Amino acid sequence: MKKIAYYLFLVLAFSQVQAQKDFQGMAVYESKTQTPKFEGMPGNRDITPEMQKNMEERMKKMLEKTFILNFNKSASVYKEEEKLDTPGQQAGGMRMMISSMTGGGGTFYKDVKNKTYTVDKEFMGKEFLVKDSLPKLNWKLEQETKQIGGYNCYKATAVNEASKTDFRNFRPKNNDDKKDEAKKASDETKTNFEDNFEIPKEIVVTAWYSPEIPINQGPENYWGLPGLILEINDGTTTILCSKIVLNAKEKADIKAPTNGKEISQKEYDETVVKKMKEFREMNRGRAGGPPMMGR
Repeated sequence: MKKIAYYLFLVLAFSQVQAQKDFQGMAVYESKTQTPKFEGMPGNRDITPEMQKNMEERMKKMLEKTFILNFNKSASVYKEEEKLDTPGQQAGGMRMMISSMTGGGGTFYKDVKNKTYTVDKEFMGKEFLVKDSLPKLNWKLEQETKQIGGYNCYKATAVNEASKTDFRNFRPKNNDDKKDEAKKASDETKTNFEDNFEIPKEIVVTAWYSPEIPINQGPENYWGLPGLILEINDGTTTILCSKIVLNAKEKADIKAPTNGKEISQKEYDETVVKKMKEFREMNRGRAGGPPMMGR
């Protein structure tokens, strides 16, 4: 009898270990970013209200994205859902560059076991393979709760360094700053887009995670909470989970991308910032929108 009980115990233990090993899930996220306002930009005499409205509508569509997160206990792959081009969309390399600058593009692989990430990006016609350590946020766990898709979620907040290579972090300058810029631009007929916006040093991130899905994964480079992150908000961008599928019959291929020149995040950011400055100088004195967005 003892032998049978012991045997059953071993079978149960093996089954639990195997279940944890084979555990896999898929989460769909909808990302939306508040559209920057272009009105009131000093020096932009050629921009009509209709042009402003068109720019804001185009920007809004570009900043509405759908992502798929495939995950297991130790790793995940986060990738933008592929969509067919529509007439008037930016094509080719420009579209991929825009996507890369607004949180999309490429495959974002997170290895939470080894606390590293790998993401392939295309910028200015070149392919990069960014490899680095996962950012470690000092999450503050709150008592506030809410439901997302039937899952009980808890609130957590953290302060994160704002990326200079993510266009979504651009904030309009305050009125005093705009007045100063207007004085500087008094001799000019047009002003560059970036003269009216700035990137804060830090941003406050609010996350909602569910312990009912006990993995420390989430969208983009967010992780480190005792449950899957189902919603992220940084003040301008909200990433909300709209669908979850656990242990589907078909298993996703969760592996790191391999194409591109291997580079650290710091090196990649420096490359992008350098090119952005070059674009800024090229576009100075031209109206119509951000230098990275084209027309």
